[in-house]
This record gives sequence, C-alpha cells and structure tokens, in this order.
Amino acid sequence: MHLSRRDLYKLTALGAAPLALAACGSASNLENGGGGGDGEKPILTVNATAGQLTKNFNPHSPSVVHMIQGLLYETLFYFNPLEAIDQEPVPLLGESFAWNEDGTVLTVTIREGVVWTDDTPFTAHDVAFTFNKISDTEALNAGGSAPSAEALDDTTVEIIYAEPSFTEGPNALSRTWIIPEHLFADVEDLATDANEEPVGTGPFRFEDFTPESYLLLANEKYWEEGKPAIGGVRVMTTAGNQSATDLWLTGEIDYMSAAIPNMEEHVANNPDLAFTNTGISQMALMASSNPELGSEGPQTDVAVRKALYYGMDREQLSKLAFFDLGAEISPSFALPERDADFIDPSLEIAPWNAQPDEATKILEDAGYELGDDGVYAKDDVRVSMTISCPTGWSDYVTALDTLAEQYKQIGIELIPQQVSVNEWNDAKATGTFQLVIDAVGQGPAPDPYYPYRNQFSTDNTVPVGENGNPYENVTRFSDPDVDAALLAASATDDPEVKKEQYFIIQQRLFEVMPAIPVLIGSSLTQYNTSKVTGWPTEDDLYAYPMSWASPDSAMVLKAVVPAT
Repeated sequence: MHLSRRDLYKLTALGAAPLALAACGSASNLENGGGGGDGEKPILTVNATAGQLTKNFNPHSPSVVHMIQGLLYETLFYFNPLEAIDQEPVPLLGESFAWNEDGTVLTVTIREGVVWTDDTPFTAHDVAFTFNKISDTEALNAGGSAPSAEALDDTTVEIIYAEPSFTEGPNALSRTWIIPEHLFADVEDLATDANEEPVGTGPFRFEDFTPESYLLLANEKYWEEGKPAIGGVRVMTTAGNQSATDLWLTGEIDYMSAAIPNMEEHVANNPDLAFTNTGISQMALMASSNPELGSEGPQTDVAVRKALYYGMDREQLSKLAFFDLGAEISPSFALPERDADFIDPSLEIAPWNAQPDEATKILEDAGYELGDDGVYAKDDVRVSMTISCPTGWSDYVTALDTLAEQYKQIGIELIPQQVSVNEWNDAKATGTFQLVIDAVGQGPAPDPYYPYRNQFSTDNTVPVGENGNPYENVTRFSDPDVDAALLAASATDDPEVKKEQYFIIQQRLFEVMPAIPVLIGSSLTQYNTSKVTGWPTEDDLYAYPMSWASPDSAMVLKAVVPAT
C-alpha cells in the first residue's frame, strides 16, 4: 500500500467516541496521591524511552528527561503543528503579543496571578531573564542570533531581535521554556545544569525519581482552573518498542507513541485500546557531511550521498519497516501536500523504487571503482559506513537492516549499529558519527522555514568534537546562500517573498544533500481508554498527540478528564 499524505490523516482510531487512558499499577500509584490530595484521580503511565534515565530536569539541556518540557516548564503560547500557519495560538503564560512594524521587537503581555510551585510569583521579569540567559549561553546560542529581552513591568516584556525576525516569533512564543529567575540566576551554564529539584509553572509538579521512572503529580497551584483533572503522570522506561507494545496491550502503559504493527487488529480485539495516526515525520539518513568542520568518512562526498538517495527502495522500506504506512517525501524537506505551494516545481518527489543504474553512474562519474569485494572505492578508501539508531527502536532497526541489503546491490557497504539513546544523541551533538537515521522536526509552526532553520543553518551547528544540539543541525551543513535565504525569509511576512527564498534553500539541499530523504513515516499514538476521556481524535486534533512531543503532550495531558 502506497499512501499519500491525505491517506495518512485518514488512518485514525476506530469509532467516534472520545479516546481515553487507563492507569498502570493503579493501586501503588494512587497511594502517592495527586491533584491536591484527591486519591481518586488516576495517575497515568506514559512510556519514556529505552534504557535508564539520567536525573536532568533542565528544560534547556539537550539531555532533559522526557515530558519535563510542557508538563513542568511552560511556554508563552502553543501553536498546533497540524493547523494552518495563520492559526491563533493558545495563550499559556502569555496572553497577547504584537510585532513592531519592522519585525525586530515582539511585545508580549504576561498572564497575571501565576505562581511557581515554590509559591514565588511569576512575572515578566522571569520571561526576560529566560531569554537573556539563553542569549548569554554559548551552547544555546551558537550563532549569536538569539534575542534579548527587557521587562517593561511585571506583565509586559519586549523580545528584541537584531534583525527583522517575523518567522522567529513561534520559536520565542512556543518553544522557549520559561524558567524562574530566582533559582537560575546563579547557574553558570544553562545548557549543562541538571536542575535536579525542578520548580515550574506547569500543570504538574515533580514528586520522585528513579533510573527507571519518575512521578509528576498534579500542580494544585496551576493557573488554569480545573486543570489538570488527573492526579499525575508516571513516566517509565522500557526495553524498546516490543516491550512497550506488550505493556500497552496488557494495560500497563496508558499513553505512548510507538511503531506498532497491526494497529487495527489490536483495537478491534480490545475495546480499551485506541490509536491515532498523524504522520508528518520526515525520516532521513543524516550524514556528518562537512569536512571543513571536521567530518570524516565516505559520506562526506556528495556523490556517495546522492548514490544513497537513488539506491534506496522506499517501497520496500515502507513495507518491511513501517507497516506499509510510508508516504512520499520531497528532497526539499517541505511536506508535499501541506506545503505544496512552497516547493520548487522543478524538484521531483524522491523515487519510490530504487534506481541502481543512476546510483552507480554517480559513483563511477566521481571516480569510484568497484572492487573485487563488491564494494566501490576511491583512493583506496572503500564506500563503507556505519549507521546507528537507538537499541530497541524496531522500525529503525528493521529499516537499517533493509537498507544494508539494498545498498549491497549498488556496491555500498552499510554497517548498522544499535546504541543507547544517550550515545546516539551524544554522537549527533558532537558530530562523531558517519550516518544516523532520524527525523527532520517540523518546528513550532507549520512552515518549512523551521526545519530549514533548525536543521540546515550555520547558526545551529558546531565543529565536530564540540557539543552542539542533537536535535538541530547535526549534519554540520553550512552554506552562505542558504543562510542568506533564511535571513531574508525571516525578515518578511510576505508569502511570495518567502517562497522565492525557500526555492533557493531547496535547490541547495538537493544539490548537496547533507540529509538523505527516506520517506514520511506514520506517527502512531496509542491509548488505553478505560479511565480518562478527551484525547485527540480525527475530528478534534486540538494538539499534536505524540507522547514525546513538547509542549504538545502537556496540552493533551491537561485536557483529559477521568471517565465517568
């Protein structure tokens, strides 16, 4: 089955009734209380990741544990990535905002009456402090373009940019986690501090932690009346996708996002199970691609990366690794249907089936010769590369094994490796890898600008060996034309001007291909429906439902209510 993007949106949970969750280990969890001491409110169990947890509750650290962003620390507003770019965002710690005429100052009115969980009043001074602390932290502001801020009074803050920055608004408003000035003022390095005793404004508060799980209870001081309606969230680790699947099927996990086959069959066999599918995840092979920044290996040659692009059989990958739910991807890294008006028409969709003749021609034109061992080489360097994914991520594991077999047919040796999530992120952060499989994030709003800015700007990368952000420009791609186009796009709110700049970026991404497009994968989220109602459905996608998405999962968890 070869799905279009529209088909993916239609594959959602069976039935029109509101979705719901069930608590895992409810007897022991409920003994912990929550929700202001109301022991009858359920505590839901959420799957975090594989392996042990490291106690890090700093929302600005790349190593922060799952769900802290949004549940404990909030943003000013929430943009739903499934809605149109002209949506009205949901007010959180902010109540309203406005740009000045040239897009250099964003003025935000802050919500009154909010307190931190240690009873300290929240004010605009905390917001200004957060932006200035980020700006002053080199690891969080590698390119030096982060805005500064000034609190005009307790309820008004100005976020100030050096250049016109209309497109940076959603990042400031919905991807900047506000932290308390009175607790972070003396923190030397915001990027590395573990913040082991977190104090936030969010709908939940920290209760306890072990390397296997941690407990967040309802914040009885939360500013939004009546929320959250549940008693808390227990976040736990599993051994991987199969382990998480087994726990979901037996009612021991209530909310998770995992790649699970035969979803319709599971739901049909158990009335307590449900799922949604909101596939916008653009999967890619990320190459440490820039020798000028210290990248090493065959993948630094654009000819090798292009051979990987044409030698890939995406139809087979979809069937074997992604439950036949894969959809076509554009090498522009804009979504083919949602962003159709912003994609250069000269760029064709990535080939669904392998084109081995084209792949080998590219290698041979670049001077590679096929060796007796069946692997191409140039200057005595074989086209042999390692590629990694986290241990237990069964869809990625299968994808890499499948790709290794596919690439044998075109004289490329691919060596799959499974590593811990921490090792995977550390390798991406430092650039000490050859290839990884990962997804290109969509950013704070549905606009191609954000994946371009986050994944491909010079500002968002560092030389190999230095510690960058594992969720940003891990390929070490750096191109002055792309940087200039990003700057021009950020300075306008005219769609035609933005389109012209996006075409420039797309052509360079296709020519250089630092990230090799794979396909658009399904984004499955699973629920147990026995204890709470109010989850996103096909008819009401009030938030992106993925359990790992922030602050989206917080919007979901504070919306659900106990079933009656």
